[in-house]
Amino acid sequence: MANAERTATAVWHGNLFKGSGAVNSGSGAFSNLAVDWRARTESPNGETSPEELIAAAHAACYAMAFSNALDQAGHAPQELDVTAKVEFGPKEGGFEIKSSHLTVKGKVPGLNEDQFKKLAQEGEQGCPVSNALRNNIKITVDASLAS
Repeated sequence: MANAERTATAVWHGNLFKGSGAVNSGSGAFSNLAVDWRARTESPNGETSPEELIAAAHAACYAMAFSNALDQAGHAPQELDVTAKVEFGPKEGGFEIKSSHLTVKGKVPGLNEDQFKKLAQEGEQGCPVSNALRNNIKITVDASLAS
């Protein structure tokens, strides 16, 4: 497989606190997603933030990686419901992304809760987005089987 490249663009107008902008995907999957400081630090009000986009990327990547870990163990999932919560806040001299917390509930025939949790951790280790973030922010996983 050849290396894949993906692009996104951002246009910003004004200063950090009063300005605003928009992001677009090169694929056309999304366009003109509004971004501004208030959406990043207060209430989103229908706009997005870099942290929300990272959360989306992390949730999607982890779902794929975990499904592969389950399949490799002989337990293809019926469904994985993944949420990533990315924390952004102040640090000395500025701001930082602090953590990404993954929560996954799954429907996987033939697995008990302990096996599911073990494979959930293995899936996180195989997630390319986790690996890009690792050693920069705290990554946690909370996994449970759906009833």
